[in-house]
Amino acid sequence: MLIDDVKIKVKSGSGGKGAATFSKIKMTLGPTGGDGGRGGNVYFEGVSDLSALNQFRYKKELSAENGKDGRGGFNDGHDGKDLVLSVPVGTVIHNLSTKQDSEILSIGQRLLVAEGGKGGRGNFKFRSSSNTTPKEFGEGSLGREYELRLELKMIADIGFVGLPNVGKSSLLNELTKAKSKVANYPFTTLNPNLGVYYDLILADIPGLIEGASLGRGLGIKFLRHIERTRIIFHLISSESEDPLADYNIIRKELGTYNKKFLLKPEYVFLTKIDLLPNEDVEKKVAVLKGAGKRVLAISVIDEKSLKIVEGLLREVIEQKQAQ
Repeated sequence: MLIDDVKIKVKSGSGGKGAATFSKIKMTLGPTGGDGGRGGNVYFEGVSDLSALNQFRYKKELSAENGKDGRGGFNDGHDGKDLVLSVPVGTVIHNLSTKQDSEILSIGQRLLVAEGGKGGRGNFKFRSSSNTTPKEFGEGSLGREYELRLELKMIADIGFVGLPNVGKSSLLNELTKAKSKVANYPFTTLNPNLGVYYDLILADIPGLIEGASLGRGLGIKFLRHIERTRIIFHLISSESEDPLADYNIIRKELGTYNKKFLLKPEYVFLTKIDLLPNEDVEKKVAVLKGAGKRVLAISVIDEKSLKIVEGLLREVIEQKQAQ
C-alpha cells in the first residue's frame, strides 16, 4: 500500500539550560557555568523512493533530540541530534499550523521545517564588573511543534493514463526495468509505478474510470499524480467496442479535475493489437484519427511497434535536452 497523503506532528528539540557553577580553585574563583546545547532541527530530505511516506503510517509524532544542559568548568552542553526525515521527490509539505506550503523537488534537497530551540546561557555569560558572582543562568528555549500534511505529487516526464486494463503496466515494464504487477483484470495497478528510460521518468498511473474526478473507483487519489507530468501517453485497448468513447471518458475526467491537463502534450496509443485482425485494428485507428488524434497502434509483444515507441521517447529526450 502506497501512502501518498498523511498527517504527522513534528517537534524540534528544546535547548538545554545553562549552568550556574563556580570555580573552587583558589585564586580563580568565579562563574564557570557553560551554555546549554542547541535543540535538534527537523528536516525533510528528498529521495527517489516513492514509498518513503509509508514510514508515517503508524508513527505520527516525531521529535528531534533536546540539547543537553550546560555544566561547570566552562563545559557547554552538546547540541541535540537533528531529525532528518526522508520523503519522496514531489512531496508538498502543508504546514497546517502556519498555513505555509513548501515542496521537495529534487533528490538530496533538504528543507528545514522546525528549528531547534536555543541553549540557555551559563552564568559565566552574566558576569560583569558589578556582578562578579552571578547566579543567573538562561533556560533553553522550547522546540517548535507543527502539524503537517504531506502530499505526494509525483514528478515524471511522461504519465501513462487510460481506463483499467489497457496495458499501461505492461508497456512500462517493457520500456524500463520496472516490475509492475500485470494481470488480465481491472485495477491490477493500485499504486503509481515509476520506471526510467535513459533520461526520462515514466509514471504508470492506476486506471481511471468515468466519474474518477468525483471520487469513483480510485478517484482523485491518483489524478493529482498527473499534475506534474510534462507529457501524457493515453493508452486505449484495441479490445474496446468504442475506443473513441474510452478516449473521451478519460479526457473528460482529466479536464474536470484540472483543465491544465488538457493543455499537456498528448500521444494516443491503441494497445494489444496482437489480439485483433489487422482490418479491425485499422478501423479503430481510423475512428480515433477521424476525431483528429494522432494514433500509434502497438503491442508489447511486437518488437516493431515497441521500436516506434522508443523512437518517440528519444524525440522527447532530445526536446528535454534542448530546453
